[in-house]
Amino acid sequence: MSATRYRSQEYMKNDEFPFWIRQYRHDSVNVPPAHSHEFIELVYVVKGEAKHVFNGQTYRIQTNDIFIINPGEVHTFQVEPGKKIDIINCLFLPNLIQDSWLKELGVSQSMDYFYIHPFLDNRERFHHLLNLKGTYSERVYSLLEGMMYEYAREGSCYPTLIRLQLVELLILLSRIYNEQQSNQQDPATIESSNLLVRRVCGYLARNYDQKISIPSLCKLFMISSRHLNRLFKQETNQTVVEMLQVIRIEKAKYFLTETNDKIIDIAIKVGYDDPAFFSRLFRRVVNCSPGKYREQHQKVTLNES
Repeated sequence: MSATRYRSQEYMKNDEFPFWIRQYRHDSVNVPPAHSHEFIELVYVVKGEAKHVFNGQTYRIQTNDIFIINPGEVHTFQVEPGKKIDIINCLFLPNLIQDSWLKELGVSQSMDYFYIHPFLDNRERFHHLLNLKGTYSERVYSLLEGMMYEYAREGSCYPTLIRLQLVELLILLSRIYNEQQSNQQDPATIESSNLLVRRVCGYLARNYDQKISIPSLCKLFMISSRHLNRLFKQETNQTVVEMLQVIRIEKAKYFLTETNDKIIDIAIKVGYDDPAFFSRLFRRVVNCSPGKYREQHQKVTLNES
């Protein structure tokens, strides 16, 4: 699927506050082209129904559905003739909310406040799409309305107020997901191995550029290294190290295609101090060197244009 690429500068007012929010109405002739972007996009369906085309697959979405599109993922909407769908688009970069600020608020590092459980595994994300019920839908809509109001008005301290509302929204969605999972599972299996692996994956996805070790993960998630490795292999057919490498290589591919950064700098940005090791790993996973991957992508881009 040929896709338009959107950059944060096209939407966000400044680098210090990388955030944007707006409500849209789409119909059969008014839908965005297939596109990807360098920011995170949270979508809430206010009213209506449509098909969401995500990375080549189609999913039905309806009133009170909420989901997240991560950087680099290609998507668009399809609306049947005569129907409409109203959505709120909330766009932001990961650095909008700093970990240090969250710690002061008492949010644990291991909590998936950012890449919330339903959105961690690309293979399952839209099977776990959240559909909000009752007071939860009202609370979420109220938070989004509050952010839209502050963003349009730009009153005193509006960036801080929006950050607070966004954190509340993400934590609330995490709670809703956990409650929905609890209703579907036996109480004895709520803290299932699948859920734990998802939490670890979320932590890896947020901190891929940091030095991460098995002992540090075990301490954070209060689990033995043997048990962690066994669960990871059981649930993902990968080791923790292999999963981290996959995440880092995907980030490196993004930086190679979307920036002009030197390969040595990209290696450091994705957590590798040794550029030679990074290049060998990249070649083993992608079957070509980082330089060749960048060159091939640039040729594709030229052909598409």
